Amino acid sequence: MVRGEGIYLYDENGRQYVDCAAGTFNLSLGYSHPAVVEAIRKQSESLIHTTSTFQVDPVSRTVRRLVEESPPNLVQVHLKVGGGSEANEGAVKMAQRATGRREVITLFRSHHGQTMMMTSMSGNAFRKAPFPILYPGSVQVPDPYCFRCFYGQDRQTCGLMCVDRIDDFLEYASGGQVAAVIVEPISGNGGNVVAPDGYLPRLREFCDRHDIVLIFDEIQTGIGRTGRMFAAQHFGVEPDAITVGKGLGGSGAQIAGILTNERLAGLPAHHHSFTYGANALAAAAAAVTLDIVARPEFLANVRATGDHIMARLRDLQRRHRAIGDVRGVGLMIGVELVQPDNAPAVALTGELAERGMGHGLVLRTSRYGHGNVLKIRPPLILTHAEADLICDRLDTLLREVTA
Repeated sequence: MVRGEGIYLYDENGRQYVDCAAGTFNLSLGYSHPAVVEAIRKQSESLIHTTSTFQVDPVSRTVRRLVEESPPNLVQVHLKVGGGSEANEGAVKMAQRATGRREVITLFRSHHGQTMMMTSMSGNAFRKAPFPILYPGSVQVPDPYCFRCFYGQDRQTCGLMCVDRIDDFLEYASGGQVAAVIVEPISGNGGNVVAPDGYLPRLREFCDRHDIVLIFDEIQTGIGRTGRMFAAQHFGVEPDAITVGKGLGGSGAQIAGILTNERLAGLPAHHHSFTYGANALAAAAAAVTLDIVARPEFLANVRATGDHIMARLRDLQRRHRAIGDVRGVGLMIGVELVQPDNAPAVALTGELAERGMGHGLVLRTSRYGHGNVLKIRPPLILTHAEADLICDRLDTLLREVTA
């Protein structure tokens, strides 16, 4: 690949691809957004980086904008991290320090990062298998995957058993020292599982009842991906902390952070700060990205184009037996592929992603190729015409591969 512009990527032969994965789900404003490029250029002329011991204007602006756009209880921001894994790990440390407890509850299909602690706490055995020593003290519980409910229930009558049964895990599977629950409001790598109505408010109640810190991992769902600045706002829940990254950099600047309430504030810098955290150049990109994404008309377009794609995909579902489920919010969309008996069609999903390149589509699959969900998460600048282009090409691809 040699060039990117908007939602498009170009290879060395001049071929154009629609990037349905927005890079690694981090190009919220697409490739080379002019405002981001200009912010980086201008900042590079004065200060590219300095130690986070010092205050610099772009970092201060980014922190201020994050607090302005976040749920009202989140009033502190820690930017001294270099990526989402470090942000999640830092949020866990803050919860442990605040509660005096050590364990963390996560979900079966969760993906919270690639550091050893976050690998240990995430789901998927295949990610942990090669490593002889894993971080102890995490408990995985079933996720709210209504299409394949762990408890064999129907959403209309289940009473949200997936939350209520966490009490059993707390009582019998933990060490009685749970500090935090960390959850993706919509799973990123785990198959675009959308929390059903009522799940996250009930989880908030569970955490309050047991004095457990609730952390939302919004590395993928944050910064406008759901049509709200944060998915927490879409679901109407105030967590104790939100982690952000990926799309915060706009067109790929490396920046991440932790937003917290007052209870979690005060972690000494020597416990969690990294050399390239709070980088001035990346913060300049983040500040202008937040200004653009926060515009009501911008977020309205994310919701509208997302609704349009969902409608188109549901039409495709009626015509393609291989599509078992379509789910998403805003431009965080997943297409679950199934075999005739409704079993996960992992091989078919991988083939669609591989052959998608021939149709000018960059597609990513769930669970690092072990899953059966195609992820549709293009840059948030997507137009209705470009949304139709994606769906038209996907229709052609499905007809070719499943014929």
